[in-house]
Amino acid sequence: MASLLILASNSPRRRALLAEAGYEFEVIVPAVSEVASAYLSLRELTIANATRKGLAVSHVHPRRIVLAADTLVALEGEVIGKPRDLNHARVILRRLSGRTHDVCTGVCIVGPPKISFAEISQVRFRRLKERDIANYFRVVNPIDKAGAYAAQAAGRSIIASVEGSFTNVIGLPMERTTEVLAQFGLQPVNASRPQLRTGPSQRVQALASTPCTKTKR
Repeated sequence: MASLLILASNSPRRRALLAEAGYEFEVIVPAVSEVASAYLSLRELTIANATRKGLAVSHVHPRRIVLAADTLVALEGEVIGKPRDLNHARVILRRLSGRTHDVCTGVCIVGPPKISFAEISQVRFRRLKERDIANYFRVVNPIDKAGAYAAQAAGRSIIASVEGSFTNVIGLPMERTTEVLAQFGLQPVNASRPQLRTGPSQRVQALASTPCTKTKR
């Protein structure tokens, strides 16, 4: 029997957060592209992208509960996306060095009903030297990460402080997400000892990602 909850995301970080919280879910990657707009606020833009992802998967699985999210980094109001390459990642970390930036995650949960929200955390970076950036890139691949860094992976070497939800910086504000999932009747199954079970007759907490090929862009 399929799990009621679907995570509409290809992010291993979001998958890990939900699994560690004890939720049972299936992963289905939405076949939609993210949008960018200078006319939307950080909250509006992340919610818009999360909603596009959630509705795309919900259209194919209307009887399931779909959770989607989108995370963006902004410095002084300017959105900083994922780096194009390693050199671009260095440029981004140099800009963030010694400064405070916003990390916003928009979340959309489609039932019915459809509930959307966004959380913003403030992250202050340490003052980074070139060798600090080089050392960080030896243990973290920045290419697929907004802002060219990951808070959970050697984050202490570059992050001085976080104000707000730390899991929001990772990619999913679990405090608020848990509250909203409860409104859909979804509770963690085993929050104390999360496991990824893979037996053919067992209900798993995280299934392998599969593309959602029937959705429209």
